[in-house]
Amino acid sequence: MRDFIADTAALVVFFTLTGVLNERFFVGMGWDEVLTARLIGAPLMVLTARPYGLWRGLVMRRAGEGRGSKLVWDTASLLTFQVPIYVAIIWAGGAEGAELWRGALGAAVMMLALGRPYGIWLDLVRGWFGLPPGGQTPMSVNPDR
Repeated sequence: MRDFIADTAALVVFFTLTGVLNERFFVGMGWDEVLTARLIGAPLMVLTARPYGLWRGLVMRRAGEGRGSKLVWDTASLLTFQVPIYVAIIWAGGAEGAELWRGALGAAVMMLALGRPYGIWLDLVRGWFGLPPGGQTPMSVNPDR
């Protein structure tokens, strides 16, 4: 249960803030559309946070000890998991046509920029809950990642 709470808290806080910034200032959605997207996104983030934590853990097993390797694998895990979900959220929030494409592009650019910062944030939050980094459970074979 601590894994679920930690992963969920990290994802909701981080991506609510970055989602609002993207939707309003890059996508060009109105504040009412941003609010709708965030209200739709919140329950979806709760549902997907732990699966993402597990996904990231699997992907990060490929990462080496170097910062560059961690950057690449954190970014890859975020792009492949979160961009499709984000596009669905803004579509449901009212984005259409060019807005939807800008949103997808914006999300991809954000995930490229935020992959490692979010990974660091997730590991920090998991540490606050007494959990190992990388989305792994305490019984993991390789607890250093």
